[in-house]
Amino acid sequence: MPPAPGIVHALRMTFQVDMGLDGAGQSVPIDLAELLATRLLVQGNSGSGKSHLLRRLLERSAGQVQQIIIDPEGDFVTLGDAYGHIAISAMEYSIAEVAKFGARIREHRTSVVLDLEGLEMEGQMRCAAAFLSALFDAPREHWYPALVVVDEAQIFAPSMGAEVTEEVRRASLGAMTNLMCRGRKRGLAGIIATQRLAKLAKNVAAEASNFLMGRTFLDIDMARAADLLGMERRQAEQIRDLARGTFLALGPAVSRRPVAIRIGPVETGSRGGGPTLTPLPQQEAGEMRQFLFAEMEEPVRPAPPPPPRPPLAEHLLDRIETVAAPDRAAPEPRYDAAQLAQVIGDVLHAIVADPDAAARPAAVLYQDFQVRCRMVGVHPAPLDPSGFSRRLAAARAGIFDGLDTDWAEVIAAAQDLPDEMLGCFLLVARAAREAEPCPSDAELARTYGTSSIGRARRVLGYIEGRGLLVTRIDLAGKRSVTVPALGWTTASAEIG
Repeated sequence: MPPAPGIVHALRMTFQVDMGLDGAGQSVPIDLAELLATRLLVQGNSGSGKSHLLRRLLERSAGQVQQIIIDPEGDFVTLGDAYGHIAISAMEYSIAEVAKFGARIREHRTSVVLDLEGLEMEGQMRCAAAFLSALFDAPREHWYPALVVVDEAQIFAPSMGAEVTEEVRRASLGAMTNLMCRGRKRGLAGIIATQRLAKLAKNVAAEASNFLMGRTFLDIDMARAADLLGMERRQAEQIRDLARGTFLALGPAVSRRPVAIRIGPVETGSRGGGPTLTPLPQQEAGEMRQFLFAEMEEPVRPAPPPPPRPPLAEHLLDRIETVAAPDRAAPEPRYDAAQLAQVIGDVLHAIVADPDAAARPAAVLYQDFQVRCRMVGVHPAPLDPSGFSRRLAAARAGIFDGLDTDWAEVIAAAQDLPDEMLGCFLLVARAAREAEPCPSDAELARTYGTSSIGRARRVLGYIEGRGLLVTRIDLAGKRSVTVPALGWTTASAEIG
């Protein structure tokens, strides 16, 4: 009696993945063990059936080998329902956390789909680079065989400069090169799919020994496909005439001669699906207009408030006279501590509200502080220059009182910071205390008293370097900041 299929597969140490039918109606399998050793490149224009092909391969080999899928469009997350793949949405994690996933996946041999949908190109490349590098750098005892499928591979291994920083491009290209060139010894079998061979780095594409070429229209892509299939240039025209879902296959895991395969059906589908024709609604034009313009009446906007009137000339003269001849000023009333605190708060409110004061240093504004205090009968000024500098920093962060009570713990944590940086720290601490969105670079710059975004970022980096703050940037490019001494964390927000 012949052994059970599973035993046969174990004895042969291989598995035949049925991909579909050739022109004669015969099944065309892919040898899984050979595929693990020789890698695969899939190419075809949009609509040629690449995703369908990858889904067929993944479904038919599920349970036989670990599968790791880098999915830029979120097409393959549906594999989890039918085959147990774990979907990881990169939008929800940091780069460091994604790298940890990569290490744990190799250790536990879990099939996963890394869903990059929603990230900009640079975020996708950063995430893929960290993830692939973690797979590649796994310790030797975790070098189990795994299929690593990378859809839209031209994003992660561009043949020319992409619209991202050079650092990101190099990291992503290096990770893809390691996967295809050096991954075999580590058990990683790269399966890459691309719409455009001309946009895919040649050193990455050249490492594949198996090819499945779908419908392609551009001459440069047809020429490269024909070269990889060992066809003459005049034969390349047949690649343009391939039907959707039909691929020319060549390689040691499929066929020693080019063979056309009509990819078979699949059991799962993508979340979005392809566009299909559906009947238009039959409402009359009047009804449709009513639907479109419902509740769209132009709101009545109040007239903008008139600009503030400039101060009267006599008031300016009085102010100048008071500064120039303080001896002739009116007798100064006495103020108790509560009244002085109120005066300080009112004057700081006025200074911070003055748009011209935003870029002035504290030393210059201290003179204005003295004048304003004198105008309300407080002389000498109730704060020395150092005390004013710290109170001004707090006021720019929106904190006008309670520095010695409610904010005493925060002030104590920042006691070693220069006075001019205290405002940025307090601005972040106030947002963290209330779990509000992290202040933007522009808000930090205004608090620091500068218009330079770069300087504001350097200040934040300096404060973080002193261990007072910890910054975390997620894959969506949003920043959150933690004050570790107090256990407060801001909500995530855009950096700019």
